Amino acid sequence: MEREIDNMARFLRLAADYADDVGFDGQLFIEPKPRERIIHQYDYDAAAVLAFLRNYDLDDRFALNLESNHATLADHTVQHELRYARVNDALGSVDANQGDKLIGWDTDEFPTDVYGTTLAMYEVLAAGEIAPGGLNFDAKVRRESVDPVDRFHGHIAGMDAFAKGIEVAHQLLEDGVFESTIEDRYASYEEGIGASITAGDADFETLADHALDGDEIDIASGHQEKLENFLNQYVLET
Repeated sequence: MEREIDNMARFLRLAADYADDVGFDGQLFIEPKPRERIIHQYDYDAAAVLAFLRNYDLDDRFALNLESNHATLADHTVQHELRYARVNDALGSVDANQGDKLIGWDTDEFPTDVYGTTLAMYEVLAAGEIAPGGLNFDAKVRRESVDPVDRFHGHIAGMDAFAKGIEVAHQLLEDGVFESTIEDRYASYEEGIGASITAGDADFETLADHALDGDEIDIASGHQEKLENFLNQYVLET
C-alpha cells in the first residue's frame, strides 16, 4: 500500500512538473471518485483527497473538482463536500449534476433539484468565487431519452435549476438566514471558557475545573425544523 500511494503521488508530481515544462499555467484538479470498483481509495471524498494532497505537499498545485453525483456515492451531500473544500481553501470547480440516491453507481443526471442547487451555490457564493474553475455539466440524458430534443431539455433544466439556485442562495446570504443562526449557536465560543478554547489557551485541567465549578449548562436548540422551513420559504418565494 505504501508503495502504491507513494507512486500515485509521484505521478501527480510528474504531471505538475510537466505542466510547468510546457508552460501550462491553468489550475490542476483532483476529483473525488468513490466506489470506483476498487476496495480502498485515497480519493473517496473531499477530506480524503485533501489529506492525500497535503501529505505529499501537492495541495499547492491541485484544487478539488467536486461532483454532485460523487458526493451522493460517498454518502455526503454536495453542500458538505463544497463546504469542506471551501473552508480548507481548496474549492476549484464543480461537476454540476445529480445522482440517484437509491443506486450505488454514477447516473450523472442533469441537475433538477432546486434545493440541491441552492445549497451548492450557497457555498460557491460564500467562497466569493469559483475560479479558475466553474460549473461543468458532467451529465447525460437517460437511456430511454432517445430523441435529440431531450438533450436540449436536459441542458435547459440544469441551467434553470442552477439559475434559480444562485438567486435563492444570494437572498439567503443577503438576509443572513443561516449565518445568524450559526453565529448565535456558537456565541459561547466568543467569551469566557469558549474563547479560551478557541484561542488554544485551555487545557484539560482548565476544562475539568470549569466542568466541576461552573454553572449548569444551558442546552440551546438547533432549530433545524425552523431552518428547513426558512429554506422552503426562500426556494418557493424567491
